[in-house]
Amino acid sequence: MADFTNQVAFVTGAGSGIGRATAVAFANAGARVVVADINDASGRDTVEQIQKSGGDALFIACNVAESAQINAAVHQTVATYGRLDIGINNAGIGGKFGRLLDQTPEDFNQMMAVNIGGVFYGMQAQIRQMLTQKENGHQSENNVGKVRPAGGRIVNVSSIAGVRGMPMGAPYSASKHAVIGLTKTAALEYVRQNIRINAVCPVYTHSTMVDELISTAPGMEERMRKMIPMGRFGQPDEIAQAILWLCSDGNAFFTGQAIQLDGGMTAG
Repeated sequence: MADFTNQVAFVTGAGSGIGRATAVAFANAGARVVVADINDASGRDTVEQIQKSGGDALFIACNVAESAQINAAVHQTVATYGRLDIGINNAGIGGKFGRLLDQTPEDFNQMMAVNIGGVFYGMQAQIRQMLTQKENGHQSENNVGKVRPAGGRIVNVSSIAGVRGMPMGAPYSASKHAVIGLTKTAALEYVRQNIRINAVCPVYTHSTMVDELISTAPGMEERMRKMIPMGRFGQPDEIAQAILWLCSDGNAFFTGQAIQLDGGMTAG
C-alpha cells in the first residue's frame, strides 16, 4: 500500500462516489485530506467518515465552475495544512441524456463550465501552489524521514466517454475528451518542475450519476452491463486505488497518461 504520510491531498467532488472513495483512501494511507464539494451535507459526511477512522480531513464548500472558489479553497488548504502535494480534480456532472439536436446551448455550456472549467481552474490553482512550494524549497518527508523532492501530483477524472463516442451524451463526451487534452498538455508544460499530471477514464462506476442514467429507460442497466466484458460496473474503491497508484512515489516515471479503467470495454 502506498504511503502518503505528511502529504496533503485536495479532492473535488469528494462528497460521493469516486471522489469520496478517493478521499477516504488517501486518508487511510496517511494523508491529510481536503474534501471539496458543492454539497455541504455530503461533503461533511465524507469528513466525518474519515475522522471516525482516525484520519485528518477538512471540508471546504466549492463550486468548481467558479475559478475564484477553487482558488479560495486551495488557499484555505494551505492556510490549514501548510502545503499542497496532490490535486484530484474529480467533480463533474452527467448532464441531459439525448441526441445532439436535443441538447440546448444551456445544457452544453453548463457541462463545459463544470466538467472542463473545474479541471482547468483546479489545475491552475494547484500548479501555482506547487510551483510556489518548489521555488521556496518546501519539501516533505514520509513516515520514515525520507525527503520527497518539491513538486506535486495531479490526477484528473475523465471517463471512458473521453476516449470514444457516447451516443445520447455528446456534451458529456466532448467535455471528457477535453479533460484528457488538458491533462496531456499540462503534463508536458510542467514535467520539468516535478509536477506529474495524469488522468483516469472509468467506465460506468456505481455512483449517483450512473443511477440517474439507469433511470432514464427500462432495461438500461442491463444494456449498460452488456457493454462491459467483465459484465459489471466499476466500484468507486477500484478507481480510487488507481488514483492512489498514479500519485505514489513508486510511479515517478509516469505522466501525461489517461488510464482506461473499463473492464475490458476498449480492448476489442
